[in-house]
Amino acid sequence: MKIRIDGKTIDMRAVWLEDPTRGIVRMIDQRYLPWKLKFYDSISVKETFYAIKNFVVRGAPTIGGTAILGAYQAVLEAAQKPKKFLREFRRRIELLKKARPTAYNLFHALNTMYSHVIDLLESGESIPSIVSSARELATNYIEEEILEKNRRIGIHGERILDDGSRILTHCNAGALAAIDIGTATAPIYHAYEKGKRVVVYVDETRPWLQGARLTAWELSQQGIETYVISDNAAGYLMWLGEVDIVIVGADRIAINGDTANKIGTYKLALAAHDNKIPFYVATPTTTIDPTINSGKEIPIEERSEDEVHFVWGELDTGELSRVRITPQGVKARNPVFDITPSHLITGFITELGIIAPNEIRNLVSKLVQ
Repeated sequence: MKIRIDGKTIDMRAVWLEDPTRGIVRMIDQRYLPWKLKFYDSISVKETFYAIKNFVVRGAPTIGGTAILGAYQAVLEAAQKPKKFLREFRRRIELLKKARPTAYNLFHALNTMYSHVIDLLESGESIPSIVSSARELATNYIEEEILEKNRRIGIHGERILDDGSRILTHCNAGALAAIDIGTATAPIYHAYEKGKRVVVYVDETRPWLQGARLTAWELSQQGIETYVISDNAAGYLMWLGEVDIVIVGADRIAINGDTANKIGTYKLALAAHDNKIPFYVATPTTTIDPTINSGKEIPIEERSEDEVHFVWGELDTGELSRVRITPQGVKARNPVFDITPSHLITGFITELGIIAPNEIRNLVSKLVQ
């Protein structure tokens, strides 16, 4: 993604392997955006677990990318105890799996590394050879399973955006959520680079405000015309005829097409359906969980109620402050995802092309062969 710092524009990813030998993973600390650009360096599996669990990084593909780097850290740490390598490696993989329960990309990445390491062990490879191979796998996974697939999502999705398209998106499915270019934003960036005029309406996305803080920041860095709207304004703008298409990301997709995404997505899909507005989910096929038959089986993370009670913001003095917005003593619920039924989804924009919801099952059959 392009970021402007001190008058200069530079390309930067959301997460990367800063020091391959020591296993240092560097990531943009998303908790401080858009107010400050800060970085978080993880030097251990425990610190990577913390980063995923506590929103230093977020967004399904970026979670997956961070997890694969964390899995490489697990190999490095286990290699310090070669006689107990498998036990130490497995223990660290299981820890990383507990970081976030809903985003399937986390499990896809960790299972990919785990299977790879087990195969190498069974083949009699030496520990140094396994370390080298794990580093190569982590690097290739990010390049091929995340960045290349998202680039192709952008190519396929750009074709459904007309010159002058007014796009509504929810949460942050941009470069911060997908290491670079994004999923839901990939078609927008490709259309913009081709000279198409686009306008993007960004839901604020309570309670963590990923839209207002992160998506709006990303799009403004690219120079794309962007309007932040309250979550409750989306339906009204659709009713007015000011939205041409809705594009969102996904955290897990069942084989019947039911989709878990940030809380509030279901409500958007209902409004889009009522106003006959196309509703697309932009996602790599690695977000499809072949073990889940329907949305009813997708685990939904529920986080601390303090995320509902308090908001972070920048004071006029430039200081960051947390402010309570609810009465003392009032309880809150904080499910952070919801399920959009497949019949409300127009199509899935994937690296393989645009796929109808009823084609997901057949696609899964082909992918697992």
